[in-house]
Amino acid sequence: MNLTLKIWRQKSAKDKGKIIDYAIGDVSPDMSFLEMLDVLNQDLIEKGEEPVAFDHDCREGICGSCSMFVNGQAHGPDSMVTVCQLHMRSFNDGDTIYIEPWRATAFPVIKDLIVDRSAFDRIQQAGGFISVNTSGNTQDANSIPIEKENADNAFDAATCIGCGACVASCKNSSAMLFVSAKVSQFALLPQGQVEATDRVMNMVKQMDDEGFGNCTNTGACEVECPKGISLENIARMNREYLSASFKG
Repeated sequence: MNLTLKIWRQKSAKDKGKIIDYAIGDVSPDMSFLEMLDVLNQDLIEKGEEPVAFDHDCREGICGSCSMFVNGQAHGPDSMVTVCQLHMRSFNDGDTIYIEPWRATAFPVIKDLIVDRSAFDRIQQAGGFISVNTSGNTQDANSIPIEKENADNAFDAATCIGCGACVASCKNSSAMLFVSAKVSQFALLPQGQVEATDRVMNMVKQMDDEGFGNCTNTGACEVECPKGISLENIARMNREYLSASFKG
């Protein structure tokens, strides 16, 4: 395939960015999207030009690093996949593809397609820890009865990879889906009950301090989430927060 790539280039957070056009040919439909960008970068390096900076790590849909907009959609046109799982067979010969970074005040651009998502790390750190002894005297998993529905829901919430697609897709740049997933994975399990009140209060406060917007239940976050994190987690977090506010 021969493609035209329109890629956002920005040297740093302080510099003004712009879309730059690149022509690329001989693209195999079996290439992943990131492999296609690797080929482009190799061509740029050989020409003595600056390669396009983009985040990646596992390339298996696990780490969430490969976050970017592809033709205006978080992680591209396929559903329930990250960009590294997107293949060029999703496009046609002669297509023009727009590639841009996440757009959110709390996710400032570092360079080109790379944004600073350390706000997510600080929110998780604000959640603290669980006081259950997990080393030296570890209990057998089956010694604490947990309802299957709760265990399944906790596991589903824990599949959030923190890619930021929810924030990027939200008209308010809200991080509610991400934060609620992290709250839910502990709120549903007995191990998370001891610090439950402080956890939800601290995480929501940190989310607000980072400059994320409010949730208006539009639902774009769930639609664009590559792991299908449910909006039900937001409702659960709201209940946890309300309960914690009365206790506090």
